[in-house]
Amino acid sequence: MFNALKRIKFAKLSLKSKLVLSLSAIAVVLLVSSIISVLEYRSVSSYVSDKIAENIHNINVAQKLANQSNEYNLAILALVGEESFVAMPEFDREGFESRCDSLRKSLSESGFMPLADSVEYSYSAYMLTSLELQDVIVSEFTDTQTWYFERLQPRFNKLIADIDNLTEAIYQELEHNSATFESTFYRGIIPGIVAVVVGFLLLLMLLFFLTIYYVKPIYGMLDSLKIYRSFNTPYNYDFQGDDQLHELNENVSELAAENSRLRKRISAMRSGKSPDTPKE
Repeated sequence: MFNALKRIKFAKLSLKSKLVLSLSAIAVVLLVSSIISVLEYRSVSSYVSDKIAENIHNINVAQKLANQSNEYNLAILALVGEESFVAMPEFDREGFESRCDSLRKSLSESGFMPLADSVEYSYSAYMLTSLELQDVIVSEFTDTQTWYFERLQPRFNKLIADIDNLTEAIYQELEHNSATFESTFYRGIIPGIVAVVVGFLLLLMLLFFLTIYYVKPIYGMLDSLKIYRSFNTPYNYDFQGDDQLHELNENVSELAAENSRLRKRISAMRSGKSPDTPKE
């Protein structure tokens, strides 16, 4: 019932209105789908791009922490075995700690806080142990090499291992974000594909309506006109509708009826009889 009502309402529209309505529906669907596709791709792509850039930055920061720790540890190793203590190697504590703080802030939303905390704890333990170097060198009871390999080196190894674990976790997140970034392309084109499919279906529907409401009536009118002209029978064709095409069919029917009456009059005049004279 609802479909029949829609068909009746559609049939009452003018020819121009039907075409404009059908084509406008296709245009609106394609436009909306394209806008959704672009917005979806831009939002997801921007978010994932920022995450990838943040991962790369964090990996560089972790690498700088490892390099700075390694340089300091090599400088301490160079002092091991010296008979006299000159000075502690220089170490940029503020730079190291600021890098750790930046990692903690950027990793607070990634679930890597335990790894960042482990790096800070290992760093604190290593630095406190390294400050024993001055007392170990001047002491007559402690061998510097024994102190280095049994106390300081294990803490340095723990610090480097924690930094490597943190770096590996960031690498894994980077791989995940890279895969996500690749998948955003396909997510972005899905609305476009849907728009194409829907547009194709709408075109089929438009073709169906054009065939039913316009092409078929025109062919029916032409066939009735051929029968009318070939066999001199009354023009008789009717179809559902209330638009200009239906009005045209009625006008053709009236013209055909007038033409038939005119032919009868001409034929009667040629035979010398009035077309209005009744037969005896």
